[in-house]
Order: sequence, then C-alpha cells, then structure tokens
Amino acid sequence: MRFPFAKGVSRASRRWSLWALLVVLVLALLGTLVWLAGRYESSMVQSRLEHDATEAVTDIRSGLTRNIQTLQALQSGDRTPESWHASAADLLRERREIMRLEWRNETLDVLGFVETPYRTSVFELLGRGSLQTDVGLTCTTAGRLSGAAYSTSYFMPQRDGLGLEVLDMCLPIMVAGRLTGYSVITYSLQDMLGELVGRQLARGIGLSFTEADGTRLALQGMPSRGSRIYIAQQLLDLPGNTLVVRMESRLGTPALFPNVLTALVTAMSLALLAVLYLLARDMRRRLKVEHDLGEALAFRKAMEDSVLTGLRARDLQGRITYVNPAFCKMVGVDAKDLLNQSFPSPYWPPELAGVYQQRQEIRLAGNSLPREGHESVFMRRDGTRFPVLIMEAPLINAVGKHTGWMSAILDVSEQRRVEEISRASQDRLQATARLAMVGEMASLLSHELNQPLAAISSYATGSINLLQDRMDYDQPLAASVGPASAPLSEDLQLAMRRIAEQAERAGKVIKSVHDFVRRRDQVREAVEPRALLDAIMPLVTLQARKLGVTVAIEVDETCAPVLCDRTMVEQVLLNLSRNGMQAMQAAAFEAGAAEPSPREKVLTLRIRPAASNAQSRWVEFSVADCGEGISVEVAEQLFTPFFTTKEEGMGLGLSLCRTVIEQHGGFLGFEPAQPRGTIFSFTLPAAQPHDAGPHAA
Repeated sequence: MRFPFAKGVSRASRRWSLWALLVVLVLALLGTLVWLAGRYESSMVQSRLEHDATEAVTDIRSGLTRNIQTLQALQSGDRTPESWHASAADLLRERREIMRLEWRNETLDVLGFVETPYRTSVFELLGRGSLQTDVGLTCTTAGRLSGAAYSTSYFMPQRDGLGLEVLDMCLPIMVAGRLTGYSVITYSLQDMLGELVGRQLARGIGLSFTEADGTRLALQGMPSRGSRIYIAQQLLDLPGNTLVVRMESRLGTPALFPNVLTALVTAMSLALLAVLYLLARDMRRRLKVEHDLGEALAFRKAMEDSVLTGLRARDLQGRITYVNPAFCKMVGVDAKDLLNQSFPSPYWPPELAGVYQQRQEIRLAGNSLPREGHESVFMRRDGTRFPVLIMEAPLINAVGKHTGWMSAILDVSEQRRVEEISRASQDRLQATARLAMVGEMASLLSHELNQPLAAISSYATGSINLLQDRMDYDQPLAASVGPASAPLSEDLQLAMRRIAEQAERAGKVIKSVHDFVRRRDQVREAVEPRALLDAIMPLVTLQARKLGVTVAIEVDETCAPVLCDRTMVEQVLLNLSRNGMQAMQAAAFEAGAAEPSPREKVLTLRIRPAASNAQSRWVEFSVADCGEGISVEVAEQLFTPFFTTKEEGMGLGLSLCRTVIEQHGGFLGFEPAQPRGTIFSFTLPAAQPHDAGPHAA
C-alpha cells in the first residue's frame, strides 16, 4: 500500500533529479562553449595582430629604404646649393615624416638645410648646434658602415608646451670612391608611424614606438585599456639603433559560438530539449497551483493588514495563535510577543487580570460561545487603558473540526470620547439656554420691580414728611407731656430714610443688572474705595448681627479712587460678604456648636494698593472669612454658571461677580486663609486725574 505522503516524496525526488540533470547539462554546455570559443578566438586575434605588426615593421623599413634611395638620387652629380635646396624642398613636401634635411661637408659643417613646411622648426627652442656631438657620432658610424646610420631618439620641446621625439639618419656622400660630405635627415617618430604604416593596418589599433624596457617614445592612435587587450611587438633593427614596434588592439573579442562548435552545440541542445520536455508537464501544473495559492495568500494578507478591526485567534488551550497588525497597533505589543501567550495576556490590566482569567476559563469550558459582542478594557504597553468591543466566534477548520476561537476587537475609545464631547456640548447648550432664560427673567423683573420700588421710595418720603410735620405740631405738647415722644419720632424718621435709601439702591441695582444683561454702556465714575464699603455696611452689619459675625475693616488711606460702576461693584462686595458669613455659619454648625461664638466668626474687609507702593494703578479689595475653606473638587467648578453648594442657591453669584470685575479690567480670584478659611480678592483700576467725572465705558 502506497501512502499519499510517500507518493509526494517520490514525485518531488524525481522532479529534483530532473532539475539537477538539466543544470549539469547547461553548465557543461556553457562551460565548454566559453572555453573553446575563448581559446579559438584569442589565438585567431593574436595571430592576426602579430601578422599586422610584422607588416607594419616591413612598411616602416620599406619607407626608410625608399627615403635613402631618394636622398642618394638627390646627391648624385654636381649640385649647386640652389638646385639642391629646390629638390630638397620638394622631397620634404612629399615626405611628411622628415622634419629637417641637411647637407654637410666632410667636416660636418652645414652647407644647406631645408625644414618641413607643415610645422615650425623642431630646433627653434634649443637650436641645432646643441646636438652637434650626436650628429658627429652618427655620421662617424655611417662612414664606418659606408651606408646610412641612425642615432638614438631624443626629445625636443616645442613652443606649444608639448614636445617631439625625433631621431637623425646620416648618409655619406661618395663621389668616385671619395667622401665629399653627408646628408642628415631628422625624422619624427610619431609621423613615421602615421606616414610609413599603411592606413588599413593602423585603423582601430594603438601603434607606438617603445624602447627595449617598454618606455613609450611615440604613439599613433588611442592606447587600449582594460583586461581584454591583445598586444604584439616586433623589433625594428636599424643600423646604429633598435626600436620596438608595439601594436595594441581590443578588436576581435572572442565570439560565444564560433562555427567550429556547431556540432557540439547541436548535440547538447537536443539533450536539453529532451530534459525540458520531461519537466514541462510537471512544471505547468505546479506553477499553476503555486500561482493560485500565492494570489489567495496575498489577497488574504492584504485584507488582514488593511482592516482596521483587530483580529485574534486562540487555540483550544487559550494560547494566541494569530494576531493581525491592527491588533498589535491597538495594544502596542509586537506580534512575536503575543503569539503562543496564554493567560494572563500582556494587554490585560493587572487589576482586572483575575476577573478576565475567570471569564476566559468559563468561555473556553463551554462548547459554544455567544456571537454577540461584549465590552472590556485593554491596556497598552505604556499602561494606558482603553475600552474595546469584543466579538468572538468558534474557529472551524476545513474538515469541520473546532480548533479554537476567533475574536474581532474594536477600539471604542474614540466613540466614547465623541459621546463625552456630545454630552458636554449638550450640557453647555442647556446652560446657555438657562442663562438666556435668566437674562430674560432679569429684564422682566427689572421692568416689573421698578414701579413697586418707586412707590416704596415715594411712600417712605411721604411718611418722613408727615413725621416732620407731626413733630413740628407736637413740639409744644411734647414739652408739657415729656421727652419720650421726640426720640421716637427721630427713630421713625431714620428708619423711613433707610427704607427710602434702600428702595432707591434697589432701583439702581435693578437698572445696573438690566444694563449688564442687555450689554449696554455702563457709566463709570471715580469713587473713593472707602465709600464703596460705607454704602454696603448697613446691610452687612444687619446680616452680621443676625448671624453672630464680627466685621473687621482694614482700609489703606493711601489708596487712590477707583474708576468703576459703583452700583455693580457694591453688589460684588455685598455678595462676597454674604457668602463669607454664610460659609462661617455653616462651618460652625457642622462642627457641632449650638451657638457659634462671635470670636470664631470674623469677616475681614480689606482695601489696599495692589502693589507694594502706594502709586499702584490698581486697588485690591479682599473679603476674608474663617470658614472651612474650599475643597479641590469645588474649586475646579467654583465660577461655573449654575454650580452651587447651597440648597437654595442658583449658582450665578460668583459667575456674575467675576464677569463684572473682568469688564472693569480686573481679576477676581481666591486663596486659602491661615489658619483656615478663604480669601476672595479682586482688583479695580485706579482713576486717573482726567477721570474725575462719570463717563460711559
């Protein structure tokens, strides 16, 4: 019985053996072709280059011999200097390689010379006389050989900053077997390469004269560079001197498939075709399956990486077997730190780890899990907590077996934040609506209360007038009856005047509140700070007597008048004073005192410059109580509209007080008092000399 696994292993081994055979054949074919082609083509190129170098040397030697024959013809017969000069000039126009031609006598004195018309004189800088010794040695050698002799090459600098490598050839002039003089020719080595070597040979190669040690003397063409350079060298043996002709070429790089290897290529190609045919059927199916599988895996990977929902898979033991990038980013932990992790998970808050572990054990013990989601709290790597929504479902494999659980996790922290912002916005809208309603009520009350207050003021004034008339009428009677009725009438008059003053003050307060709500321009005037306290002291004293509070006043007489809306600032002082007295009363009763002692309840009203010097631009007003103080939680919302700690309060007093002070350009704040209590203080701008009268602000 053959198992599928064994069949797969056999098929894989057969496929690998076919691949190994194909690789061996391809490597053997390519290696053989490259080796044979390289050897063959290299030998062919080198042979061709050697042949060209030999022909180049032959061309140079032929050209030099031709020049010697021409020179001998030039010196034959009787020549006058004029005729010699004309013939020599024609010779130099035909022979570009000759730089200078000289006619010397037997003592080497120059009888005449001609220079090439194609360039300036090569001896222009150093002169010909500096080389007289070398010419003498060359001509001595020529006389001894009874033929042409060549000197060693030498370098002649030119005016263009460059130079020229030249050599001399000396030919004896014999007439009837007797030496009558010498012909001296100066050759340019570079022009010898360009003029004496055939054009076909010099095309596409680098041709140069070198010495025996490899020193390059002259170059024709571009020198070849690189690793595949073919070089051929031939000796140019001249009487008195020997030069090396060097030829370099990069042409003729070996071909990969020369014709001589056609039979070998054909045989190996047939073997390759046979092997490829055997592999084609197997490879076609495997490639199709791999392509489909790769596309499926790539699609699933792209889908898992792009989804914003965190995905987590657990096995039956609760170990994490898979997490997607969204989940790793959500909890701030790398996938390698999460895989194969059991309980407790790294993203569980330590304080909730026990509860979560019990919950997971209960879920894993059941055969099925509810598919509806449940909320939980996870922890990031930095310790921050965030709410999540978890939806879990059983993980079933391809054969229908339950292998674990799959979870989809959503980070709902942003949703909770949006809900909180929406809730706060709703609260602000409600507060705004309540403020608008309060403004409307204030406007309505100010309109409705003006008439009753005016009536109270009128009745009080009328009562005072009646009492005054009664006192004038009863004065004789009071003298006979007794002095008791006169003080009674004075007390009634004082009370009625107080009633009229407070009714008028209430009218002003209502008018200021009405202007404040309607955002109208308020009239400000320069007021003495002490006058602001004196205006509210009757009401403060009345409530202090009722609550058993002692009122202390500290006024720095150096304070300058303040520029303010008098009525509104008096209300601020009155409101802060009432709050301080109520705070001390509440603190005393909470401590268990049946009747709080006035010594324990002191309200201090203080006025002083806001800076250390008396010339400060600001005046500070403060109200200090001896209550229990303000807690941190209450301090955060103390000036928030509609926030209050009193059962009967509306939560608008301190908010309106701060608004009034800020409209004056000042600041209202508070700080704890020592040893206990709270100090509320605010600042008002000092009046300038030109602010003596009231003006609108």
